[in-house]
Amino acid sequence: MQNSIKIHSNDLVAVALQPLQAGSILPVCGTSVTLLEDIPQGHKFALRTIEAGEKIIKYGNPIGIAKVTIPAGAWVHTHNIKTGLGDLLTYTYDKIPTDLPSSEEVYFQGYRRNNGKVGVRNEIWIIPTVGCVNNVATSIERQAKHLISGSIDEIVAFPHPYGCSQMGEDQDHTRQILADLVNHPNAGGVLVLGLGCENCNIDELKKHIGDYDEQRVRFLVAQDCEDEVADALSILEELVQYAGTCKREPISCKELVIGMKCGGSDGLSGITANPVVGSFSDMLIAKGGTTILTEVPEMFGAETLLMNRCEDEVVFNQTVDLINDFKNYFTSHNQTIYENPSPGNKKGGISTLEDKSLGCTQKSGSAPVKGVLSYAEPITGKGLHLLSAPGNDLVASTALAASGAHIVLFTTGRGTPFASPVPTIKISTNSALDTKKHNWIDFNCGQMVEDTSKKELTNQLFSYVLSVASGEKVKAEKAGYHDFAIWKQGVTL
Repeated sequence: MQNSIKIHSNDLVAVALQPLQAGSILPVCGTSVTLLEDIPQGHKFALRTIEAGEKIIKYGNPIGIAKVTIPAGAWVHTHNIKTGLGDLLTYTYDKIPTDLPSSEEVYFQGYRRNNGKVGVRNEIWIIPTVGCVNNVATSIERQAKHLISGSIDEIVAFPHPYGCSQMGEDQDHTRQILADLVNHPNAGGVLVLGLGCENCNIDELKKHIGDYDEQRVRFLVAQDCEDEVADALSILEELVQYAGTCKREPISCKELVIGMKCGGSDGLSGITANPVVGSFSDMLIAKGGTTILTEVPEMFGAETLLMNRCEDEVVFNQTVDLINDFKNYFTSHNQTIYENPSPGNKKGGISTLEDKSLGCTQKSGSAPVKGVLSYAEPITGKGLHLLSAPGNDLVASTALAASGAHIVLFTTGRGTPFASPVPTIKISTNSALDTKKHNWIDFNCGQMVEDTSKKELTNQLFSYVLSVASGEKVKAEKAGYHDFAIWKQGVTL
């Protein structure tokens, strides 16, 4: 088993693939390095003396600046490295070749809706318009479980604290996210549960929903009912009857939309799981499918790698706006743009935001960037798209689902049990996490530093995603988890 890796030929640091002891003499790309101190798994050590003020190179790019002179073999981390990032930047479009060869079409077993959209689940969703009816929605979900049978996969409520006492973009975002859920093809039937006096009332929400199948989408206003739970259960019986007629059929993976997110990242994220997801993304796109990358703050420091893969200057300029608008969002709230990484990231070996971002963007693979989506904007194009959303796991994963992702691939080095409105595949960066939290982890990329190649893992992940799209439940679904979080930016009345 390899004990360390120099990721790029220009790198000044290597990464420990297993815990390494002080005094160890390591051969790294034709040279020998004697470790001056213990190096935890996922952490970095210097390959040569790095002078104070010198840029530290990893992934072939700067991940920060040395605060002091760092001798060869020393641990490189937050105590001796600082971010080199500034605030708003001026960018130049330097397009690089990104075309992918097309490859053989493959199929999964999915649901074709009456409007032509495709789903990978046949669930009944209960969507409250306002937080005031959250408990009612969850009570209805609980009492309706006996209705699950046949092709009905699950009955799920999506409580949230919003829908009233909001202003401007916050209110618009709430309405659009809820409308996106109503229109999501993973739901075979939808009950929209309103209170009656809220800002995000059903009549307002319908303006965002647009045309809908009246058999598939039903509405109920609690203030208009004598017993809203009994009325809702009656409606759900009809929705189950309607959705129960839907059957899985072969559908081309050209119609798959996969969201990509990471959280609880560690020093192996950019070496194992994220590159495998990037390779998966390229494979799906080569077959005509679509992927969405989000968590914009974790593009800072690696954004030019994405900008130079934009298919044209229009998309390049949209990507520049995506990055700078998010930086302005931070500064408008008097917050530091580069207040990242998290304590868990640092414990796992990530030292700066550049270090985190260069690993994070590995999930995008090498495909051209075809478009940029605003928060809550439904996707209409094919290929790789960038989505405006924060790094928060629940908010970003909800945003991916709302924009049309059928499934979310979530890489993690620390582990997390959360879910999203759609099947959320947890992918571990290291085998220790897979072993310890096998009830959370669906796919282990830690094998990449042990005995399995990236190509082999990519093929395995692709097959597994097709199985999930065809009905196999992920760990979070088996546990009954379906999380939902809307991005709040403004004031509350």
